[in-house]
Amino acid sequence: MPVLPKPEPHSHLDAQARWALTAVALGAFCVQLDSFALNLALPVVRDALHGSATATPWVVSGYLLAAGSLMPLAGRLGDLYGRRRMLTAGLALFGVAAALCALAPSLPLLVVARVVQGAGGALIMPVGLALLTHACPPGHGRRAMGRALGLAGLATVCGPFIGGVLARSVSWRAVFWLTVPLVVVAALAARRAAESRDPDAGASLDIVGAVAATGVPACLARWLEHVAAWGWAVGAVLLGALFVGAERRSPAPLVDLALFRNRPYVALTVAGAVANSATVALWYVVPWTLQQAAGWSVRDAGVALVVPAGVLAVGGPLAGRVRPAVAVPVMAVCLGAAAVALAATATCGTGTPALLMAATAAAAALGVAGGLALTGTQAVVRRARAGEASGVTKAVMTATAGAGLALTGAGAGGGTRPSLLLPAAVCLATGAALVLGLALVLGRGRVRARARVAASGGVGGRGTGVRRSDERQSSERPSGRHG
Repeated sequence: MPVLPKPEPHSHLDAQARWALTAVALGAFCVQLDSFALNLALPVVRDALHGSATATPWVVSGYLLAAGSLMPLAGRLGDLYGRRRMLTAGLALFGVAAALCALAPSLPLLVVARVVQGAGGALIMPVGLALLTHACPPGHGRRAMGRALGLAGLATVCGPFIGGVLARSVSWRAVFWLTVPLVVVAALAARRAAESRDPDAGASLDIVGAVAATGVPACLARWLEHVAAWGWAVGAVLLGALFVGAERRSPAPLVDLALFRNRPYVALTVAGAVANSATVALWYVVPWTLQQAAGWSVRDAGVALVVPAGVLAVGGPLAGRVRPAVAVPVMAVCLGAAAVALAATATCGTGTPALLMAATAAAAALGVAGGLALTGTQAVVRRARAGEASGVTKAVMTATAGAGLALTGAGAGGGTRPSLLLPAAVCLATGAALVLGLALVLGRGRVRARARVAASGGVGGRGTGVRRSDERQSSERPSGRHG
């Protein structure tokens, strides 16, 4: 009779883990809210501060560039000097910068404050995820992380709507004042969490690696926003080569290059970047269609997107329940489902019910895929360097987010309607690549298993192969009656 495995004992989060969850969830919510809250309010900001049309977009771009490019460095700082300490510092920096944004008297000062705020956000996300990984019992960090990412996902979608409403009914400065008390609560909660760091970390920081790791995602993000500007792509390649050389020579590298030989980690990170880009594309095309093609107001479009936003937020908690062993297959299924739903939006036209149903299905699949990229990668790397791993993953996902808009045809001009067909094709191709990779890995595993069986049977004289040989010889030996 087969012996069933014993179920894992149910472990509740202790007080310190709950404080860590509160800090990370609120911090992630604030980071994502301020990432997108000004998207619809930029014209109001430009008019209020008398800024130029070319400088105003840097209110958003400066924040995202600082956050994405500094995440690898931020994750390693947490491993080196303490994740609770760095999370608290990041929350404090983010809150002070938010207050400076709310008080900014001119557009240049607002952009500078937004860059500082992005630096604080870079500390909050990867360091917070690593802190939560260590604060929870083994096997339970994924679920806690999923809850935090669910709240962050809700802020991602609702941010433009909240920012637009506040900018038009109160003031664009109210967007920043909204996050200040939330960040204060998160910082107080972080101080009650347990401290953790990498016990094997060296005493010094890899400065050359830090500079190169900061420049690569910044150049990559700028190139993906302006694909024709090849100088940014060349800069990313050169800095990447400098980074690899520096990490190979460094006795205490910022990022252990062995991380990129971890196939599940690389697969989930790349797939997460694709899912994040597709999510950005989805939340650009659907509101554009409702407002420009169907003639809806900003408020009505925001209300219509409440349900898709809700299912996107639920994706984080669902991703936290996925076991690491099946993370890559589940990711492949999610990307395949997202591809079908994204392609369906292109055939729906401006028919609102069908369009919103397709958007909801796509948001559900992409929500799980995006959450799985963060929870899954944390589960397949060494816990000691969790901050480093989450920093690299978040940097890749943030730097490539602009590719989603490029694939929709946004900014092509000529009255071209943006489409989700190309994002759907990329999701489908990535999901197929994951399936092919899994098939190759499983095929190699079977070949190695057969080789081990053959070796154990043919060596030693007492294996299965020897017994079969003895049986064959006894059957061929003549019996005594004929002798």
